[in-house]
Amino acid sequence: MELIQKQVHYTQEGKRTFDQFYLDEDLNVPDTKDDVKQIIQGTASAKVEEIRLTENYLRISGKLYYQILYMTDSAETRPAALEGKLPFEEMVYMDSGEMTEYFIQNIRVEFTSTLVHSRKLSIRAMVEMEIGREKLEDEATVIDVEAPIQVYRKKRRVNLLELHTTKKDTYRIKEEITLPGTKESVGQVLLSNISSRKLEIRMGQDELRLSGELLVFCMYLSDEGKTDWLEASVPYEGRIECTGVTEEMYYHVQNSLDDTLMDVRLDEDGEMRILGIEGTLVLRMNIYQEEELELLEDLYSLEQNCRFDTREAVYEELLIQNHSKCKVSERLSLPELKDDVLQICHSEGTVQMEHMEQIEEGIQIEGILHLSFLYLRADDEMPFGSWQGMVPFSWLLECPGITKDARYNLAYHVEQLSVNLAGSEAVEVKAVLAFDTFMRKPVFMQVITGVEPEPLSMEEMEKRPGIVGYMVKNGDDLWDLAKKYMTTEESIQEMNGLESDKIKAGDKLLIFKENMSIL
Repeated sequence: MELIQKQVHYTQEGKRTFDQFYLDEDLNVPDTKDDVKQIIQGTASAKVEEIRLTENYLRISGKLYYQILYMTDSAETRPAALEGKLPFEEMVYMDSGEMTEYFIQNIRVEFTSTLVHSRKLSIRAMVEMEIGREKLEDEATVIDVEAPIQVYRKKRRVNLLELHTTKKDTYRIKEEITLPGTKESVGQVLLSNISSRKLEIRMGQDELRLSGELLVFCMYLSDEGKTDWLEASVPYEGRIECTGVTEEMYYHVQNSLDDTLMDVRLDEDGEMRILGIEGTLVLRMNIYQEEELELLEDLYSLEQNCRFDTREAVYEELLIQNHSKCKVSERLSLPELKDDVLQICHSEGTVQMEHMEQIEEGIQIEGILHLSFLYLRADDEMPFGSWQGMVPFSWLLECPGITKDARYNLAYHVEQLSVNLAGSEAVEVKAVLAFDTFMRKPVFMQVITGVEPEPLSMEEMEKRPGIVGYMVKNGDDLWDLAKKYMTTEESIQEMNGLESDKIKAGDKLLIFKENMSIL
């Protein structure tokens, strides 16, 4: 007998690891910069540049990029900024289990800067990241058997999720913003921030279609030394070639915006009123196709004894590919800002997951929206200030049919955020948090690895009763009864007038051994 096999390509995922580490550094103000009178705000982001496994440790190295806005201690107090980068190297212990690839996702940074004296700052950053690991596997599964004799087969119909393409790619975004007429021309850029929002990915024929927005914030000094700022959303569209994919396929894509750059350009009138915006969208893609298969579970013959060996295999079926959005709305009472805020210039937020629990309806998430905003004050000597805080949220990722052993990948980010004044002592926070979920359930199978046909023992056959009266027990099915008593499912159905192969505990059956003269 010859087994007919099909190769199934899939990813074997290992346990995810959450890591947190701190960076502390004293920063000397460069000679080209004015003395620091007061720090207004500090922000930072972490970029991982290399991941390397060394024995049982994962070496993660990269750089922390920071920007610090402060007021100068000079004859004419004005805003100024410091920016730079700090290298980091983190060693994370990984338990046993070989994986061919490790990746970092859901990076979050908490950054603070304090004034030591006018020429020195102390900076501290907490970096939090999720480490994933996976291994590409090929699994041979049996879908049928070829035999010179009559063989009865039991098959299981499944919709297997098979990995079609795994790749890393980048898409370079280049856009321009022209300053509106109400804004001053740019003399010197103080702060710039470019973040990705509302990214949508659609499968096409041989391509991935991308559309999204860049949220751009730029704070600058005009030629006359006046402080001004601009916040704008810049839409973009693009495509990434991906040979062989179709619109019907499923995907899980991790993305990050790296290598952002803002430069000031001349307009047609020779004024510095155009902002050139660049960024690299880094994509790590797993693209799947769903295939309906009938896998061979069991077999027997009435002519020979079919002995076979099995091994356990685990496949996957898709439960849900979901892009859900959680709305957060909160009114924050901030008496410390009473009569101090004239206008909110820019706000930023990050998501921290506190607790995830699998329940009957899906995954219950408890988390925190970390929030900060830069505002304009009614004080000419200290015209800017900043506030940091947090807003808790709760969200149910709905997934009908979720099982306890379900496997899922979850990516999350702030898609929309607005902070508006609500009186002299309060602000209104409205945010949309996006959750990209790719959930599968395992399919456990005993895969047949080889069949050894043997002649039937005539002595044993003669000992078997020709007719059996049988009362169905819990867990019985027609296949097992037919195999045990050397007959067929069809024969049992016919002899007992059954319209289907469904039986229940307590049913009474007459089972005739096949090929008896009575038949």
